[in-house]
Amino acid sequence: MQLVAFAAAFRKDSFNRKLVRLAAAAAERAGASVEVADFHEFAMPLYDGDVEAASGVPAGAQRLRDRIAAADAFMISSPEYNFSMPGTLKNAIDWVSRIPGPPVWRGKPGLLLSASPSLVGGNRALWAVRVPLECLGAHLHPEMFSLAQAHQAFDDAGALRDTKLAERLEKTVATFLRSAKALVGG
Repeated sequence: MQLVAFAAAFRKDSFNRKLVRLAAAAAERAGASVEVADFHEFAMPLYDGDVEAASGVPAGAQRLRDRIAAADAFMISSPEYNFSMPGTLKNAIDWVSRIPGPPVWRGKPGLLLSASPSLVGGNRALWAVRVPLECLGAHLHPEMFSLAQAHQAFDDAGALRDTKLAERLEKTVATFLRSAKALVGG
């Protein structure tokens, strides 16, 4: 299995960047090959039909589409901004959906993760992310991983302090990979 994984966060020391790295490492231990992308690679302006008509699809949106298309499955770790997903992630989903050709999300297995200082760990954002991705045809794993109180969850090396949470992440990723393999026929 070839996965692409990214945190929908720009901050260098983002909790979601740390979490997606841990999820990628868990996927590799389970036998997958994972490319961890930096969300900066997918920079794009706010969606505007006039910009699209005048200039076409921005290079960042095309890069994101190409990475998703090249992978068997994907993992996204999303921050929670004001009880929902970041506008930058929704914007990226919108731009990618405008690119001609087969819909890149259709049939693609995905795992959603989040990390937040809140007590619900960004879970509300993940429910918001599910809606457009599922409507675009992604096969999102039913179980999501939300890391609560993320500001206290990581040790200095970037690992999870709580071994039970680390085991749960490992199990969630492994279960996702088994489901994804079944979906893509691997």
